[in-house]
Amino acid sequence: MNTQTTKYAFEASLPVMFGYVPLGMAFGVLFQDLGYGWYFATMMGIFVFAGAAQFMAVGLLAAHAGLLEVAVSTLVLNSRHMFFGLSLLTRYHAVGLKKFYLIFGLTDETYSLITASHPPPGEDEQNYYFYLTALNHFYWVVGCTLGALLGASVEFDSRGMDFALTALFMVLLIEQWKKIKNPTPFIIAFGCAVGAMWFFPDKMLLVAIALSTAILFGLKPVVDKNK
Repeated sequence: MNTQTTKYAFEASLPVMFGYVPLGMAFGVLFQDLGYGWYFATMMGIFVFAGAAQFMAVGLLAAHAGLLEVAVSTLVLNSRHMFFGLSLLTRYHAVGLKKFYLIFGLTDETYSLITASHPPPGEDEQNYYFYLTALNHFYWVVGCTLGALLGASVEFDSRGMDFALTALFMVLLIEQWKKIKNPTPFIIAFGCAVGAMWFFPDKMLLVAIALSTAILFGLKPVVDKNK
């Protein structure tokens, strides 16, 4: 382990730490309310490591959603990471397990750090990316664990904490709005969600995602033709 590279990665990751730990604690408390052992929150932090997907899982598990609905919802929610990965093809040159871990640990915040910062002169770039990813992963696991332990050992009213999920999705929505600046996809998604809630309340999320995706793909040739 290179001390200089680790120190630089730690300093760069501090803003993420101040966000991941409290948000992870909110997830841990909410997950504990489902009745699972506290260590399941830790395991989700280690093996899933997806903030939005983990918060979504709390709601889906509470609603006893089916496996297909969980799988499709998670795939669609995290599909943006495919584009993150494509933009990092020229940056990630690590091999073996290190490369697989870099791919696994790529989150929105890690992507932002990797694209906005650089390792110290003369330091190995791949090690710097690895330490950044590992530190962010560690912060998230710590937050999930602390929240689950808190929920398991202290009785308090967690009502309202589930708003963290709504706030998280609103942040994602705003970020997408800033990038796209086109109201059409948002209007379509809203209409599909309302229609699915009205006609298919038991499968609302799955139907809304499938319908809005089909409509957007159907409209793409028309949009391209008018450009």
